[in-house]
Amino acid sequence: MSLENLYREIIVDHYKHPRKRGTLEGSGVLAVELKNPSCGDRITLYVRREDDRLAAVRFVGEGCMISMSSASMMSALVEGKTADEAEALARAFFRLVQGKPLDRATEEALGDAVALQGVHQFPVRIKCATLAWKALELALAEGGAAAGSPDGTPAP
Repeated sequence: MSLENLYREIIVDHYKHPRKRGTLEGSGVLAVELKNPSCGDRITLYVRREDDRLAAVRFVGEGCMISMSSASMMSALVEGKTADEAEALARAFFRLVQGKPLDRATEEALGDAVALQGVHQFPVRIKCATLAWKALELALAEGGAAAGSPDGTPAP
């Protein structure tokens, strides 16, 4: 796959017109900040949970087209899902960007995020693509504010 194919139209669209970009405030909002130390991509993910649902999901950040597009895709995809559904989507996305096979139903469930499946051919980009999804994992696992990097080092 060439880089031209990697940056397909849908990736460019999410980068230029990010969905769910912004912050959330108020009680019950979880904030997770992560930084990719290898390239400097940074994201803060905000999640408002109501019961077991991710009632609202927003993000702010700076980074490459892959990381910001992935954050847009993930935020739009998991909003309204239960924590278990969001966790299953995150696991499926990690498999996707590692080049592991997915069944058709799982690919369909990932929606626009399937456009990032070519990332597995560019290992340096996998951390970019998974940054927002790692933040989601932390928000689901910790249920509270956290900061750090996908490698576990603190964000500056």
